[in-house]
Amino acid sequence: MADHDDGDLIAAIHALAHASVLVVGDLMLDRYVYGQVERVSPEAPVPILSVTREIAMPGGAGNVVRNLTALEAATAFVSVVGDDQEGSDLTALIGGQANVEPWLLVENGRATTVKTRYIASGQHLIRADRELVAPLPDKLGARLLKIAADAMAATSVTVLSDYGKGVLAPDVARALIASAKSIGRPVVVDPKGLDWSRYAGADVITPNRRELALATGMDLTTEAAIVAAARGLIERFGFGAVLCTRAEDGMSLVTATTERHYPAEAAEVYDVSGAGDTVVAVLAAGLAAGLSLEIAARLSNIAGGLVVGKVGTAVARPNDLIDAVKPTSGALRKVVTRQVAAEAAERWRQRGWRVGFTNGCFDLLHPGHIHLLEQCRAACDRLIVGINADRSVRRLKGATRPVQPEAARAAVLASLATVDLVVIYDEDTPIDVLELIRPDVLIKGADYTRDTVVGAREVESWGGRVMLADLLAGHSTTATVQRLRG
Repeated sequence: MADHDDGDLIAAIHALAHASVLVVGDLMLDRYVYGQVERVSPEAPVPILSVTREIAMPGGAGNVVRNLTALEAATAFVSVVGDDQEGSDLTALIGGQANVEPWLLVENGRATTVKTRYIASGQHLIRADRELVAPLPDKLGARLLKIAADAMAATSVTVLSDYGKGVLAPDVARALIASAKSIGRPVVVDPKGLDWSRYAGADVITPNRRELALATGMDLTTEAAIVAAARGLIERFGFGAVLCTRAEDGMSLVTATTERHYPAEAAEVYDVSGAGDTVVAVLAAGLAAGLSLEIAARLSNIAGGLVVGKVGTAVARPNDLIDAVKPTSGALRKVVTRQVAAEAAERWRQRGWRVGFTNGCFDLLHPGHIHLLEQCRAACDRLIVGINADRSVRRLKGATRPVQPEAARAAVLASLATVDLVVIYDEDTPIDVLELIRPDVLIKGADYTRDTVVGAREVESWGGRVMLADLLAGHSTTATVQRLRG
């Protein structure tokens, strides 16, 4: 099978935004509690975690949804939560995502699944789970099936994301696949457990190597063994294909008559959390966008390699995929969207690094700017610089500014060793960017006061600090422009 060239893959990546996917499965709340450990408890030989911040995000099938929305695919989501605060939190988190039509049913007496991870200096100390593993009551299951059947008609591919918590009990999974088949909708399944008869007739099933080994009872140390195991399941349960993820060994796509082994795309592996969800989401979006199974699998392999190179449950965005296929050269790699910057900032904080932020027009880079940026970088471990877009500069400085367009200003800043990322924003102030990135240090020049720094109150509210940097006398952009214009 011939490899696809970069142009084919980039066109395929752009097509993902036109996908529409239904996700049905187990939803859970992933909580991350970060802090520092500086002493051992006098009550027991355990570390004391001094908590600095907490983050909550949708997990399980909800992470598949997160990945689909990151690809800009239209997504319908059907799941169940408990009648508790965690269920309400998940409803708000899912509802706050773009391009999602959520149908989150509430089961009285059911505890919403919560996984809480306690982390210090990038190291997991412990994970605490709270959950109820039980099939849905008959009446609620029937309602879920009715809603899902209606959603199937409005979407192109159905994903069953089974985390073994009870939403996809055998009778429900079988009924969902039968409904999809009756209207010609392909089904992609991320399986759990040993009995895969519930997934019979699925078009693609996406186990990892361990799950495939448990389901077949085979030793899967070779590619030939994986192919044999996959074909045994294809013959037994009528699957169209098996896409087996193999961690550092890549993945294998097996049908009744073909096989394809994709090498791992990850340069480094930091965290495999949620990588399977990313693979499922990209594969399903690719199929929904009309891509061939082979191209969709190739993109899912690239996406999986991207997210395992990030710390924590991450997503792969179209720009990430494009850059992986055809990397941006040199300093321009540092010019990113605010969302990418926020994800990078979170990864840096998880490694115990302080994230700094400063902003301005940076119209003509001069010694005053260099002096400011050197102080910014000295105050943190990683520095993100926000710059006003051209329209924003014109509103703030007048019709004759900027002297240089935003792309040129961003490229010059990105070329500096003191700058780690550059974000362009169109608003007059960076407040929206600040609230997304949540820096630990906000730095501005000493011509400001703490009360006049935009975002100072917000940064201090999440435990950050505001720093006023010394200015280099006689150097300002306005004065430089005036001198140049004579």
